Amino acid sequence: MDNTRIKFILEESGITSDGIFPKKTLEQLFSEAEKKNRSLYDLIVERDILQDFYLGKILADGMGYQYITLSRTKILDEVLQIIPEIVAKKQKMVAFELGPDGLKLAMADPENIEIKEFVEKKVGVKVIPYFATDRDINNAITLYRKNVSKTLEDILQEVVTLKVDIGEGVVVKLVDELLLSGNRNKSSDIHIEPYEKNTLIRFRIDGVLHEIATLPKKLHDQIISRIKILSKLKTDEHLSAQDGKLQFISEDSETVDVRVSIVPIVGGEKAVLRLLSAKARQFSLEDLGLGMEDMEKVRKGFSKPWGMVLSTGPTGSGKTTTVYAVVKILNRPEVNIATIEDPVEYDIEGINQIQVNSKTNLTFAKGLGSILRQDPDIIFVGEIRDEETAGIAINAAMTGHLVLSTLHTNDAATTLPRLADMKIEPFLIASSVNVAIAQRLVRKICPSCINSLEIEFKDGKIITPNGVLAVDPKILYKYFPKTKMLRVYEGKTCSVCKHTGYIGRTGIFEVLEVTPGIRELIMAKSNSEIITKRAVEEGMTTMFEDGLRKVAKGVTTIEEVMRAVKT
Repeated sequence: MDNTRIKFILEESGITSDGIFPKKTLEQLFSEAEKKNRSLYDLIVERDILQDFYLGKILADGMGYQYITLSRTKILDEVLQIIPEIVAKKQKMVAFELGPDGLKLAMADPENIEIKEFVEKKVGVKVIPYFATDRDINNAITLYRKNVSKTLEDILQEVVTLKVDIGEGVVVKLVDELLLSGNRNKSSDIHIEPYEKNTLIRFRIDGVLHEIATLPKKLHDQIISRIKILSKLKTDEHLSAQDGKLQFISEDSETVDVRVSIVPIVGGEKAVLRLLSAKARQFSLEDLGLGMEDMEKVRKGFSKPWGMVLSTGPTGSGKTTTVYAVVKILNRPEVNIATIEDPVEYDIEGINQIQVNSKTNLTFAKGLGSILRQDPDIIFVGEIRDEETAGIAINAAMTGHLVLSTLHTNDAATTLPRLADMKIEPFLIASSVNVAIAQRLVRKICPSCINSLEIEFKDGKIITPNGVLAVDPKILYKYFPKTKMLRVYEGKTCSVCKHTGYIGRTGIFEVLEVTPGIRELIMAKSNSEIITKRAVEEGMTTMFEDGLRKVAKGVTTIEEVMRAVKT
């Protein structure tokens, strides 16, 4: 469906009169979609303005077609196979029910009469078009894969029941399927852990580790050896940690890079495989979950020719991904960008990337010093860990370079006193830092099993089945109607989300712009609480507030926000 048609339906539906999706925002997204040759639908969902299922229902109603959620529909294999997989992918349609009235066909564009008539002619029955979203159809198409390849469970069952010899061929097949299955399930990491009697396989999905399978212990050494061979590591080294890389081709013909870490533990050698798919590299600020106002502050910060842009948060909060998104925007032929990282997460063409190496004494500080002699315009320091690195980074920012880096702090305001703790003079901090971004990752509610519920807000406290949360009513009612019962959302759990209620993650942010008022407080050596108060007065949205906004929109749950910000 073209962008103009989507825009027209949304305007006619009246949704743009809602404060959550004002007409001005629709106009901005439409303009951006046209300029970047992107789908307006995708932009609306990526920015968490409307959820996939909700937007799909609006468009279906606007076109006058029935709406179907394929992820909630049981599709018989013989019905699915009526439309060949290659045709289903190309035309974005899935057959989901065959009855006396005809073949029910989920289509991304049910207004395409030619396709409808083509299917009727080929199948010989009447076609009843339904509207389904692109994402829902793409998820449903994965059902074809179950019929053309052995699943991980099939191979494991063969091994466990000894239906086949445990030889090299089985181990090769098993490792290949582990990689494919990990990628298919959108895992960030695959853990292969040896214990006394067995080997445990776990996938990290949306930040949470899930036990996938248990293998016989006698297979463990063979699996590790296979991984070492693929990663070009020493197969005869079992007492030292080793790091390497490998690649494999996914079921979608995508090249997936894998960072391999093998360390000796009590039960043997443990391997952790970090999957870095090309799709994961296509990050942009828009995809991360930043609100419009916060995104503008970040853009203003990195648009200056010098100064520092700092991304802060604990390990695993998405700091590096945010900086990579900025680097991607800044990566142009006319600028020289250099990085010093530990490790290099993604190889980016056109950028000089240096890997920290303790064996050769190549530290962040020494690498940064070398980079400054390479005539850089923009420098990315993977992490500011010590006084020496902080001093060189600040000096670089003060002498005409744009410096991007990460820091371990709990919130945006704490970033500034943290630099002071590293012996950086307040006037240097005030003069060099452009913007500080603090963030956490929260899981997104599964759109296939999302369900609304009401929770009570009484005496300044939100009362949920899992706990009580104190909230300032002034903040709460920015995002919720002024009632005692708040409408929120949760995932009821289904097969699509592996019965977790969540699929994917998004960020919650607070972006502190170093304004003249903030500079005064830095110079006065004010603590983080005073800086936060002033920043909020100047319009900063805290991480907790950003989380509440996403709860109100049905992006995530109140429990996820409570977990992420530890309020």
